[in-house]
Amino acid sequence: MPWPDHPQPYAAVAITKHGVELAWRTAEGLGGVDVYYSEKFDLRAAGGAQEGETFSSFRATPFSGSVRELLQDGFHRYEGWILFISLGAVVRMIAPVLRDKKTDPAVVVVDDAGRFAISVLSGHLGGANRLAERVAEVLGAQPVITTASDVGRTIAVDLLGRSFGWTLADDRHVTPASAAVVNEEPVLVLQEAGERGWWTRPTPLPPTIHRCDSLEEARGAVAERARQGLPGFGALLLITDRIWSEEELRQFAPYWVVYRPKSLILGIGCNRGTPRAEIEEVVEGTLRAKGLAVDSVAAVATIDRKKDETGLVALCRDRGWPLIAYTPVELNEMPMRHPSEMVYRYTGAYGVSEPAAMRAAGTDRLLVDKIVSGNVTLSVARKCPDLQNGAVERGAGP
Repeated sequence: MPWPDHPQPYAAVAITKHGVELAWRTAEGLGGVDVYYSEKFDLRAAGGAQEGETFSSFRATPFSGSVRELLQDGFHRYEGWILFISLGAVVRMIAPVLRDKKTDPAVVVVDDAGRFAISVLSGHLGGANRLAERVAEVLGAQPVITTASDVGRTIAVDLLGRSFGWTLADDRHVTPASAAVVNEEPVLVLQEAGERGWWTRPTPLPPTIHRCDSLEEARGAVAERARQGLPGFGALLLITDRIWSEEELRQFAPYWVVYRPKSLILGIGCNRGTPRAEIEEVVEGTLRAKGLAVDSVAAVATIDRKKDETGLVALCRDRGWPLIAYTPVELNEMPMRHPSEMVYRYTGAYGVSEPAAMRAAGTDRLLVDKIVSGNVTLSVARKCPDLQNGAVERGAGP
């Protein structure tokens, strides 16, 4: 099969007359779909156009021979597959190419009458559950989703905060923590940082989920359950940019999952020509000493004259951190605990790392006051709740 050089996110495969019609409707309504259909059927009869033509909304390619070979050869080329083939046949065909839930694409199967859109594989991490819902909406079908957290309208532990860019610090306890959630055991959610709007279902948070916004509140919840003679929490879901020890985690529950939100802003100033390695060493050493997670860094902020500083640009590029640059006027609008006449003489700003971190974080407080190490100054701020939608204020920089 001559696979496209720039495939769409999803592929739809149809091998029957009705399947071809449904695939065309799905591609038209969904967008971002490459359609592969048995060459014995005329796509134009389903409302399409010439064979192999790139449509206004999708690309269609006829194929001959084995659909099994098509699926197995192209399986990991797409984020998801929408298959208008019987469920049993699909299971047998894709079984030899399955890897794991972190890398396998989403698979949705639609029956030949278009009545059901079934999430078959990678429902959570791969997005098959959501894809099944979208396909069902286009076709007027019934989505079929069997993952327990979706059926029970509760937290999907492995997906919490994913839309905000949160990452898992440690996934060892995802399975037992998920079991605690779906089995309606008491579960503690402690959020120290990150976006607050992670519960997006139309129904209220289940009563078995106890949500706390501070360490003190969480300790109080544990003590209250003990006072009432109730079982302890079955799992802890911790949303934090701080580094916790296992001993600290165990005081709340036997199982835990730690999420790293993108909540920290690094304000950085440096002398001209400072090597990337020196800047990185100061960043990593300071965060480690302060018990903060480098995985929670959202962006780096500095003064506009440093937006092309080679070492700083290289560090941000390699780490995937946006580099935000502010003018001296913008920096001087921020409160500073350590204003410097010397810095003002050279830059026009009374400080760089402190005001840059606070301005980008939308706050007037620092999590880590200015640290001077060699050629580098570093301050750290935590994004304020109003900016916890993943956005940071953009300055004059790129």
